[in-house]
Amino acid sequence: MKKLALAFILILILTTSLVKNSTKEIEDKTFNINETIKSLEVELGDIMLEYNYLSSPEQLIKLQAQYFENNLIKIDVTKIKKITVNNSLLEVNDFIDKLQTNE
Repeated sequence: MKKLALAFILILILTTSLVKNSTKEIEDKTFNINETIKSLEVELGDIMLEYNYLSSPEQLIKLQAQYFENNLIKIDVTKIKKITVNNSLLEVNDFIDKLQTNE
């Protein structure tokens, strides 16, 4: 009877240590994931602030009025050209490839 009780206690101790080790590993993984999430949330906040501040049409109009006054003009993007150097020769191509439809 004493041997059975001693064996039962040893099994409980081993089981407890195994459970404790596995929960410690899970806690470590959870901590690392939470830290990663926190840093990504900060980065996302910074990027969203930059995106919303710099790319909103209202903000762009304010910046144009503040810094450029009336110096900016609209142009047709299809008229923009791209210059590339190919084997010591300059090539001038359309910046945006024009789509040609076959009718």
